Amino acid sequence: MRVGLFRVLAIVASCLTGLAACETSKNGMAQVDGEPQTTGSIAYPSPDGVPPPEVAPSSTGLLGDDGKDDLNLGKKYYRENSFGLAEKHFRRAVETSARDLEAWIGLAASYDKLRRFDLADRAYEQAIVIAGPRPEILNNQGYSYLLRGDYKRARAKLLAAQAKDPSNPYIQNNLDLLEESVRNKSAIK
Repeated sequence: MRVGLFRVLAIVASCLTGLAACETSKNGMAQVDGEPQTTGSIAYPSPDGVPPPEVAPSSTGLLGDDGKDDLNLGKKYYRENSFGLAEKHFRRAVETSARDLEAWIGLAASYDKLRRFDLADRAYEQAIVIAGPRPEILNNQGYSYLLRGDYKRARAKLLAAQAKDPSNPYIQNNLDLLEESVRNKSAIK
């Protein structure tokens, strides 16, 4: 009986310790230390093996400095596979700072996940205007074409990315995905 009571008290104490830092926001979402908590796990890199958009920090210094700015919220929601929310925050980020490469790449990747390829193409074009055809952008464009089942364009973009960065494992992963898709005659999902 004494052991059982001790075990119950230990469980209650651990629960109370966990709740001490927990509060509920105005919208009813649980927060720990001011950060919204989700029930799902954060997948990084995402389940399809493609990393969330990550490039050099913004040169403007306006975005990315605050953990709750739209750029960081976009990345957070992208890692959580909440692509609609990620798109919303990345879109706000590019509206705030139209020359922020990281925000444009994140916006394009979010559009890809939402299967809004027309908008993804426009965002990738804007990223190329800002930074030129960097391997990260070409890789993401290749992956975008892979999602659409456009293997010819996917191969061209991925090979161009690989030529610029031959040792990049993400580019190689996408080339492997391309070969598998061609073999199976089906686009990736």
